[in-house]
Amino acid sequence: MTTTPELIGQVTLSNIVYGSAMTASLGYWLDQDQAGQSIMPAAVALVVDYAIASIGLHRVEICIVPENQPSHRVVDKLGFRYEGRRLGFLHIAGSWRDHDVFALTAPEMPQGLIGRVARSVYFPGDSGAIAVE
Repeated sequence: MTTTPELIGQVTLSNIVYGSAMTASLGYWLDQDQAGQSIMPAAVALVVDYAIASIGLHRVEICIVPENQPSHRVVDKLGFRYEGRRLGFLHIAGSWRDHDVFALTAPEMPQGLIGRVARSVYFPGDSGAIAVE
């Protein structure tokens, strides 16, 4: 039996600023059919943990359109702090859209984020699955 690898989502760490800021923005998307399995909270936690522990960033922020409830659940599960709303922040699908801003700093997560994911998550791999516990 052969399987074809399929991209089901993406996490992007961008706008990385070093120097006195040591900050970055994080964005993500997930195929609707994969939602509700804690895949995205685990993926975001892994990327944030890497950004803090390996890159040495101090702060990571996530901006979400107000009506995107699945993305709001991700930041809620991981304990991101709400900082406010940026009006007309990004031009999406022909209009300037407001975004809610969430952030965490390194001191707010001394043990990292992956431990905040409530249950095991399995990512398909070439020879079975990779457990994140």
